[in-house]
Amino acid sequence: MNEPKTILLLSGLSGAGKTTALKTLEDMGWEVVDNIPLVLLDRLLDTPLPEGHAGEYARPLALGIDARTRGFDAAAIVQRIKTLRERHGHDIETLFLDCSGSELERRFAETRRRHPLALDRPAADGIARERELTEPLRRWAGQVIDTTGTTTNALQQEIRARFSRERLSDPVLTILSFGFSRGVPRNADLMFDMRFLRNPHWVDALRPKTGLDPEVAAYIREDPAYEDAVGRIEQLLATLLPRYAEGGKTYITVAFGCTGGKHRSVHVAARVAKYLQAAGFSPTLLHRNIESVPQESLEKHRPGGPKASHDTNGP
Repeated sequence: MNEPKTILLLSGLSGAGKTTALKTLEDMGWEVVDNIPLVLLDRLLDTPLPEGHAGEYARPLALGIDARTRGFDAAAIVQRIKTLRERHGHDIETLFLDCSGSELERRFAETRRRHPLALDRPAADGIARERELTEPLRRWAGQVIDTTGTTTNALQQEIRARFSRERLSDPVLTILSFGFSRGVPRNADLMFDMRFLRNPHWVDALRPKTGLDPEVAAYIREDPAYEDAVGRIEQLLATLLPRYAEGGKTYITVAFGCTGGKHRSVHVAARVAKYLQAAGFSPTLLHRNIESVPQESLEKHRPGGPKASHDTNGP
């Protein structure tokens, strides 16, 4: 037997929101298995982690079980859970999703689905039969959510509030640098234009370098607007990112652009990623165009000699 696991047994009435709840848990990082035959439960728990996952903390496991599950017997399920707790030390929580009969009838009529226990009869018959079959589970469940007046979004928020796990449920955060001249990233949730900063492209010694080089970084930081602007962006992200997470967003991409994607955007993206990491986030830093060949035709010098070094139309 593997190490004790955190297991959530999720059951309820058909149409009460089990699919939504399981999908939300999966988005939160849980391992989800729906309608597994009960005779296979012990085998599932005995299955070792995939190669390469040894030593990692085990993801919590959510098991969806309802009246459609092969071998369904509510009393037997209760006994099986007690055995798993007592013999193997698994931390098992139980959640039952309930709903009024009239609301379930409305949902089945609205979606034009047949009730799984009344394929050739009115949905009300299947609802009554399923309620009878699952009543032992409902009585024994540690948590019950009545979804009668609950929207899909509200149920998702409720599941997140009750079953989120630290770090596991965090969104995947990507900090991306790019060049506007090579197209705007389509998956960006927030995008900041860095072309207002002084441009290293117009300094011969800096042009071959990138925003990761100390000399380029120092040059960009000398811009009078730099510290105030980038500092405000960092504070904005520190405010917004937790709100995105609370809203259930799974992936967040913050993009920083300059013309070519080699100097200014690269430097600022790297600085912001470091700031967010220090603030407790776990960003992945990507530089989309740092190796791209310069497109000199896109660079337009401003007359005036040294002033051209502040031009905003370069990489």
